[in-house]
Amino acid sequence: MPAYRIIVDLSDRKLYLLENDQVVREFPVGIGKIVSATPVGHFTIINKQANPGGPYGAFWLGLSKPHYGIHGTNQPSSIGQQVSKGCIRMHNKDVLELARLVGIGTEVTIRP
Repeated sequence: MPAYRIIVDLSDRKLYLLENDQVVREFPVGIGKIVSATPVGHFTIINKQANPGGPYGAFWLGLSKPHYGIHGTNQPSSIGQQVSKGCIRMHNKDVLELARLVGIGTEVTIRP
């Protein structure tokens, strides 16, 4: 299985998927508002759920920081914006692609 890891760059609002330390995919993301900023640090994916319901779009990838995750959205216009309560939002087609590639235990680095 390939060695994937994820880097989320909050300043350019992009999620990068790396395979063996080479960027193989880049996705635009929505991030947390100033009052509910996306946490910075090193985390892992601890759970995955298709069709989680509510505002979470087509897929949820839960992070090791409780209550935070990478997920789809039912508001595609929010991608690229500072609008969430701290989670990382992706277009549904993008989060489905990401979810197919990464497993539980995948490292996620969120940087300012």
